Amino acid sequence: MYSERAIEAKYRRQFGYLAGYLPRDRGAVDDFHRDLAKTLSKLKGEQRDVPSVAALRRLIDVNGIIRMYVVQMIDEVPKKHRQIKSTDEMLAALNHIVRTAPLYTPIKKKQNFFPVSTLFTYMMMTPAGEAIFRNDIFNGAIRAILNEWCRFLDSRESQYVLNTGVNGWLSPPAYKMNKLEEFIIPDKSAPHWGWESFNAYFHRQIKPECRPVDAPNDPKVIVSANDGTVYMIAREVKRSDAFWIKGQPYSLVNMLNNTEYVDRFVGGDVFQSFLSGADYHRWRSPIAGTVRYAKVVDGLMFSDAESAGYDPTAGTYSQGYEASVNARGLVFIESDDPVIGLVCVIPIGITEISSVTIQVKPGDRLKKGDELGYFSYGGSSMALVFQPGAIKRFTVKQRHGNPDDGPPIKVNARIAIAN
Repeated sequence: MYSERAIEAKYRRQFGYLAGYLPRDRGAVDDFHRDLAKTLSKLKGEQRDVPSVAALRRLIDVNGIIRMYVVQMIDEVPKKHRQIKSTDEMLAALNHIVRTAPLYTPIKKKQNFFPVSTLFTYMMMTPAGEAIFRNDIFNGAIRAILNEWCRFLDSRESQYVLNTGVNGWLSPPAYKMNKLEEFIIPDKSAPHWGWESFNAYFHRQIKPECRPVDAPNDPKVIVSANDGTVYMIAREVKRSDAFWIKGQPYSLVNMLNNTEYVDRFVGGDVFQSFLSGADYHRWRSPIAGTVRYAKVVDGLMFSDAESAGYDPTAGTYSQGYEASVNARGLVFIESDDPVIGLVCVIPIGITEISSVTIQVKPGDRLKKGDELGYFSYGGSSMALVFQPGAIKRFTVKQRHGNPDDGPPIKVNARIAIAN
């Protein structure tokens, strides 16, 4: 069983903590579990399973291996943190969460915007949890639940959290935290300020003057595809590498889902960053060019690399690993400049729903800074992959130490100069 020190170190490596979606104070996670257990006790027998939760219930019932791992991961959670004590309670919790929208919390240490991640926080840390969250069938069932939750957050039923009350996303502290002055507010005089759903608020559109395209007529200036924080700049990346080991080297054949374009990138560069809740959650083209391929790849959720470890100085966490295994989009854009060649934009869903929506298709001509797609609610990361010889130099600095100490970047601002 892990010590409290090990649990705390592992917790601080979870993406939700890193990006500010999980509480800075882990005691708030335990409070969430206690409150959730009380709510479930009051609701017992009142809520029928939504279809996706009913499907997971059947899967656990008939698939003995999955049932074994689910039961074990719950039992392996240390008793002092085990408020969800059975498979039925875990399913009831999911059944409740997919009917709700996240509330804003003004107390920074207790801000908890990822209820599914919080539900699974301790389970994910266990040996059985690490195994089951890499199981394709189980992941497919969890993905169906997250998709059902996404449909709720896309609906008008989710508008109730878009208000100016203490726990509303339009309250003065939430307005400040999410930098709403930079975003287009549909109609501040309308209910919910004109946003038709929680997700519409989450992937709200930025004011163009707040994210101007750097050097729009200079193809040698490469711009950021997203708002975020730099996680890693890697050069001379290999076709295949052990992405699960400490350091999590990039493995192109896995990142690019073994597409026909893999070999064009061998020896090239990867630029990866992650988004926090206050960041703009739409992504733009880093170059001008033609879309050659655009597809969403199903992958894992809630899976961390054990190689991130419990060592507080590890400083690697799991985003490199997740670039190879998580649900992600692949958008290949070919520049008219043969030196730049092909660039791959990889939006990566990390936790919660993190739905990747691609808005472009093969054959589309793009200007630098044109919109490519957006993330629905959840944690997300972005990797850009460049061909060897394309990048002369990156204009932002590599991070040093922990992943959250990288420099901030803004969509449409320069990140590199091409050869």
